Amino acid sequence: MLPPMQSRVSRQIKEVLGDRATTERAILSDHGHDVSRHQSQPPDLVAFPVETDEVASIVRICFENDTPIIPYGTGTAVEGGVVATRGGVCINLSRMNQIVRLSVDDADVTVQAGVTRKALNDYLVEHETGLTFTVDPGADASLGGMAATNASGSTAVRYGTMRENVMGLTVVMADGTIIHTGGRARKSSSGYDLTRLMVGSEGSLGIITEVTLRLQPMPAAVSSAVCPFPDIERAVSTVIAVLTRGIPIARIELLDEVQIDAVNRYSDLENEIKPTLFFEFHGSDTQVAEHARTVEAMVAESGGGPFEWSMDETERQKLWQARHDGYYASLALRDGSVGYVTDVCVPISELAACIVKSKEILANSPIPAPLFGHVGDGNYHVVFPLDPASEEELQIVSTYHQQLVDLALSVGGTCTGEHGIGIGKLDAVAKEHGAAISVMQSIKQALDPKNILNPGKAIPES
Repeated sequence: MLPPMQSRVSRQIKEVLGDRATTERAILSDHGHDVSRHQSQPPDLVAFPVETDEVASIVRICFENDTPIIPYGTGTAVEGGVVATRGGVCINLSRMNQIVRLSVDDADVTVQAGVTRKALNDYLVEHETGLTFTVDPGADASLGGMAATNASGSTAVRYGTMRENVMGLTVVMADGTIIHTGGRARKSSSGYDLTRLMVGSEGSLGIITEVTLRLQPMPAAVSSAVCPFPDIERAVSTVIAVLTRGIPIARIELLDEVQIDAVNRYSDLENEIKPTLFFEFHGSDTQVAEHARTVEAMVAESGGGPFEWSMDETERQKLWQARHDGYYASLALRDGSVGYVTDVCVPISELAACIVKSKEILANSPIPAPLFGHVGDGNYHVVFPLDPASEEELQIVSTYHQQLVDLALSVGGTCTGEHGIGIGKLDAVAKEHGAAISVMQSIKQALDPKNILNPGKAIPES
């Protein structure tokens, strides 16, 4: 941890960045937390570089002085990955917001780490490329942060996670060395796959400063559909039936009856208070209409309905509003609450049984527990609106969270499908990976021997 900010580290970083390095109390406070329940712990200095060389200079200074470094994108994560548990220097990458290179013919783009998902897609539309970046975690996160957590979201069922969409990276290592991983070729058998090692490492192995991404053609047409079901088992069974039928779904989301009730209140909607599926189809006009009608017939066979679908943009937004408002509707169930969010992911074949069992576990919760998820890839969440001042509630919810994690692990699932580990799931990741954790710790030791890169995050310390 840095001594008071008259320190050598502070002076040296300010020599590099000038007034783009600050110890102003309000800015430090803003960088001590994400949107999660985890208690804010501010850094000692916040740096705002605009290029990779500046990041490397900052990292070299920190390496020479054994000073912790916390990378920061937009602060939209939910597991405390940006909390400065040991003080140190926060490197805010938001001003690294340039599109470095775009190839329409190759359908790829290189961006600085601070470019957000929305900014990239706006750029692609403005330049009439006919291309889009498809990974959608919901929040308008930075693309560097999305790579660092291996983010995904509702479109993963068709387009994959960040790991499938990142082609290469520029990374600043713990000693300030700059490396380039991967490349723009569509395949390679050359060397160790450092790209996929860095993706999902949460800034604990290196600081991502540029990302090369795979783009997709903009779909010619999009249709959306919403359908309630009598019970959650039939809803999830329909998901599995649709997937095994091979219908190319772009999104398939589930909201349970507790979540539907919450969004009705929050957004003044009139959805039936039943487990509900939300679908999206991409393709030609003919294809998306055909896929919607095929799913409508399958829904009817499962006892669901009514099945509402539309290709009109305004109508589609209305159909999806309940899903878009889900998280904040959950928090609105209790004034002043913060979200304790679970993030398990299970094999599709186990999805129905796991969600039914999860609902049984949650039935006894004294705290509301809305369930929703990107069920097309087996990922589902529970949002507990938690009183931030109640240690008792935290213990209660932690117990339920552990039960849901244990359930997922028992069927070959994972403790986190997309949110990452941060400081919130260190016990769970150790349980999930067992003896493999020691291998991960060896990699961390080799790449970050002074343990300055986001220390205490991603994996338990050795």
